[in-house]
Amino acid sequence: MNEINDLTTDQWSEVLVQALPYFKNWCGKVVVVKYGGNAMLNEELKEAVMDDIVLLSTIGIKVVLVHGGGPEINHMLERVGKESKFIDGLRYTDAETMEIVQMVLTGKLNKDIVGILLQKGGNAIGLSGVDSGLLRAVKTEKDLGFVGDVTEVNPQILNSLLNGGFIPVVSTVALGEDGDNARYNINADTAAAKIAVALHAEKFVQLTNVPGVLRDVNDPSTLIKRIEKTAIGSLKATGIISSGMIPKIDCCLTALEGGVPRTHIIDGRVPHSLLIEMFSDRGIGTMIY
Repeated sequence: MNEINDLTTDQWSEVLVQALPYFKNWCGKVVVVKYGGNAMLNEELKEAVMDDIVLLSTIGIKVVLVHGGGPEINHMLERVGKESKFIDGLRYTDAETMEIVQMVLTGKLNKDIVGILLQKGGNAIGLSGVDSGLLRAVKTEKDLGFVGDVTEVNPQILNSLLNGGFIPVVSTVALGEDGDNARYNINADTAAAKIAVALHAEKFVQLTNVPGVLRDVNDPSTLIKRIEKTAIGSLKATGIISSGMIPKIDCCLTALEGGVPRTHIIDGRVPHSLLIEMFSDRGIGTMIY
């Protein structure tokens, strides 16, 4: 923030002039943002993200904010004396845990985010994947309890809200397929990618806890700024894309293969990283195209 405050008048003018063509280019376009990680836990970063979302909406960009909430779910499970169980890094969600997941994601976090956006002048509405059948899912093949894979996205309610000038804020609890009244816990990155495809979004952005894809995970200066999707296989084979980055990249591929032109993995720990990516020549993080 100090660097921003220290800008001279000429530097401020240059920033605004550089941003103007981007304002024009993105006006009326749909952008899906997956929100989580440190940007969700740190109050200062949360404020910055909400400021960014309101600004994007104010200048006419149609923003959908999709959020997770793993740390908050863990905290609530601890409070009720329920042990968190993970299988290969994925949360096992029994019936009791699913009730808590739904309560935390749709009842607390979703409305907290909507409240902040409203305070900042945004016109936000909170939804879950259950509302209007937005997300339909089936139980995942791996036995994780009530964890599901998205089978269908019904974007009608999102399109109606976007066309009405609202910012939809989506929590990723899904309804079972027709005839199945079960609720399923859905990975937020995956859900966001599929929502981006269903909305024919121009951009899909994941706010993460890392600078992007690094050639050396211990050296931020090795950031790879642009990756063509045909290169992803070789980057996985050489171990450059590995561990927790693999599912994030796979979500970008899901969006790309569904017709979304641009996907990004950006560092949510950098204040206003979303604006830097959207409105500057330098960009931030890694673009997969």
